[in-house]
Amino acid sequence: MTSSTPSASAGTPVDLFVIGGGSAGVRAARQAAQRGARVALAEPGRLGGTCVNVGCIPKKLYSHAAGYALAFDEARGYGWRFAADPVLDWEALKTARAAEIARLNGVYLRLLTEAGVELVPARAQLAGGGVVEAGGRRFAAKHVLVATGGGPFVPELPGREHVVSSDAMFDLPRFPRRLVVVGGGYIACEMVSVFHGLGAEVDLVQRGGRLLAGFDDELARFLARELERTGVRLHFGAEVARVEPSGDALQAVLADGRTLAADVVLYATGRRPSTAGLGLEAAGVRLDARGSIAVDDRYETSAPGVFAVGDVSSTQPLTPVALAEAMAVVDHLYGDGRRRVDYDTVPTAVFTHPGAAAVGLSEEKARGKFGAVRVYRSDFRSLRHTLTGSQERTLVKLVVDDASDRVVGLHLVGADAGEIAQGFAVAMRAGATKADFDATIGIHPTVAEEFVTLRELTRR
Repeated sequence: MTSSTPSASAGTPVDLFVIGGGSAGVRAARQAAQRGARVALAEPGRLGGTCVNVGCIPKKLYSHAAGYALAFDEARGYGWRFAADPVLDWEALKTARAAEIARLNGVYLRLLTEAGVELVPARAQLAGGGVVEAGGRRFAAKHVLVATGGGPFVPELPGREHVVSSDAMFDLPRFPRRLVVVGGGYIACEMVSVFHGLGAEVDLVQRGGRLLAGFDDELARFLARELERTGVRLHFGAEVARVEPSGDALQAVLADGRTLAADVVLYATGRRPSTAGLGLEAAGVRLDARGSIAVDDRYETSAPGVFAVGDVSSTQPLTPVALAEAMAVVDHLYGDGRRRVDYDTVPTAVFTHPGAAAVGLSEEKARGKFGAVRVYRSDFRSLRHTLTGSQERTLVKLVVDDASDRVVGLHLVGADAGEIAQGFAVAMRAGATKADFDATIGIHPTVAEEFVTLRELTRR
């Protein structure tokens, strides 16, 4: 590893300058400072980045809110009676969410301050040679870490000015009684499920033939059926031609001429790395074909001493992955350099209703990598719903490498999917085999126990 070490005359000397105050940037800055490095961090917005402010945290809070709506309805099957139907107070929900986010912003600030990190509340730009400009100052940095994350992408289309991105969804001035969501990834599916659970009529428009590209195909199709069962309207193989006003609302006009009425049209068609205005070209930092910052296996860019982690560079734009990459950089610079990120067993969850989660490879990717695989799967109505009357079904699925007997893929659609998958991720990271799963005693009655009781081979 090489680094450019500018002279002190080039600006305020620091060991590490972090650009971006999201989860990865804050973690790297704090950990580096705690190891004795002089660290400065530049962030023009609220600390915590996308995850804390307009991503993971508010999304999960709103998912909990939608879950209560489902629970109120299901409670009747267990003998609960209500004098009147519960009513959502949208303003109260927004206020409570904002207060929690403000608290977390304060926590991030305290962590940085206590670690001795200098916070620069401004945009930063690379000036080359290890020099960073921010807030009207120049810093001479031995190393620079770019952790600016990504932002929502809305394509050009007639009526683009009428649509919103996911960043706006948590603080809409009025609750949308009719919502059109364009896209089929994590964000699209979660927003569909959250707002439908809160009481909106929801249409999802996806130009492809399925949800959740990159996930197991069977999982994606199973989740689609469950969403449709709840009343969400899915339009596959469809595209929005334009969005236009219609009275005091909007309508999305599809390419085939159909129209979908909406109070809000959300475009959740992907995110792009936030690389604009960073001075990357002048500093010699190369972008890859995806528009992300290109890095090597140590997360170093083509500019010596400049590193990048998280959504601005990673092929797996997930907050825990960004945190792991940040810690790998800190360990490389100020530790023994042994820390590595295992991308093969990254657990991930989609906070829909019901939820979906996966660890490891899809059936399709496993077949491509190993050739011969075994698949064990089951779907059923969980015990919880034997009294609620709900027809919700749960899917559990294991993909096993036939040669080694190692479980290489775990897939689940059902309540608490993320909580269940997290525990199994530890076992899979340790190399658990199907025989290990079979020898494990289950907790009865739970959904999680189904993974250790799958005995009948579904297909090879």
